[in-house]
Amino acid sequence: MKKLLVLLGVLLILPFTVKAEELKLAENAKSAIIIEATTGKVLFEKNSDEKLVPASMTKMMSMLLIIENIESGVLKWNQKITVSENASSMGGSQILLETGEKMTVKDLFKGVAIASGNDAVVALGEAIAGSEEGFVDMMNKKAKELNLKNTNFKTPHGLDAANHYSSARDMATIARELVKHEKVLEFTSVYEDYLRENTDKKIWLVNTNKLVRFYDGVDGLKTGYTKDAGYCLTATAKKDGMRIIAVVMGEPDSKTRNKEVSEMLDYSFAQYKIEDLLKNKQSLGKYEVTKAKEKYIEVIPKEEATVLKKKSEKVGNATYEVKLKDLKAPIKKGDVVGKLNIKENGKHIRTIDLTIKNDLKKANIGELYLRYLKDILTGDIAI
Repeated sequence: MKKLLVLLGVLLILPFTVKAEELKLAENAKSAIIIEATTGKVLFEKNSDEKLVPASMTKMMSMLLIIENIESGVLKWNQKITVSENASSMGGSQILLETGEKMTVKDLFKGVAIASGNDAVVALGEAIAGSEEGFVDMMNKKAKELNLKNTNFKTPHGLDAANHYSSARDMATIARELVKHEKVLEFTSVYEDYLRENTDKKIWLVNTNKLVRFYDGVDGLKTGYTKDAGYCLTATAKKDGMRIIAVVMGEPDSKTRNKEVSEMLDYSFAQYKIEDLLKNKQSLGKYEVTKAKEKYIEVIPKEEATVLKKKSEKVGNATYEVKLKDLKAPIKKGDVVGKLNIKENGKHIRTIDLTIKNDLKKANIGELYLRYLKDILTGDIAI
């Protein structure tokens, strides 16, 4: 199989993780972490694997499953969901759903993303899995797929429940998966909106994440508070092409929570930057596929191929290598067809799945025969 190896001499040795004792960040939080979204590299951590109560940050996993089911066609944005008695009975933050009320998936998702509606997330979970319990099972299955070591879900909303826990690192991992679905950020970045407009049950939604309004670049993701959890927040911001995810758990109050997350973001953007190894969705070349409708396919990375560097560090070398599977049609866009292995100064630092630019169908006998004749005429096949 054809192999592609490219050397670039413009990137840096990856920065080491800064421990809590080396920086005055998140001093009041029980645990905290900062990661860069495209590489997943940890920039700072404090007790990041400690099992704690995540409160409504739980809804990030719920939103991840919901958006995946929308993208796969299980739910549609304009589909109306009938609210169950169970969903309407949720306490805590809610959008005041009534039993039997019908609301679109889009409006319910808005209620989750902006106002942290416990009733809304249960209604959506039931629509996907058939029951709240079934949806929680899906959440825990997804946690295993993401290799979350310190997470167990008992509810889709995060109200205090026995044996319901997560960690700052696991929350950051979920957030990293969630921001890959850019549609979610269209909701989580909204500071205020309305539901049931032009009715006598109109409700005003105000984002529980105040940094959306008060910190430049913040476009999500999820707050959390219960008596057991304290004040929690997973925030994400993007500046100069770099997306940062910051998590704090167990803060004493919302003011301290917002202040310390802002300081974590300030530190990240001041100290680090992203270099593009490849432009997003850049073709890695054309590869021949036998018995396919199109003779060649273009291979592209499924994620942004970037390298994180500290602004103060010296220039080093970065390389990448393409390794493809045995390609056989049919292949759909999104299918994994190989790996992009990234190395820095000879050390492997990251692997990215590869896919194809467009769907590739299997050719029929007639199409293969016509291609054979064309290749003879063009000299691609000697006779």
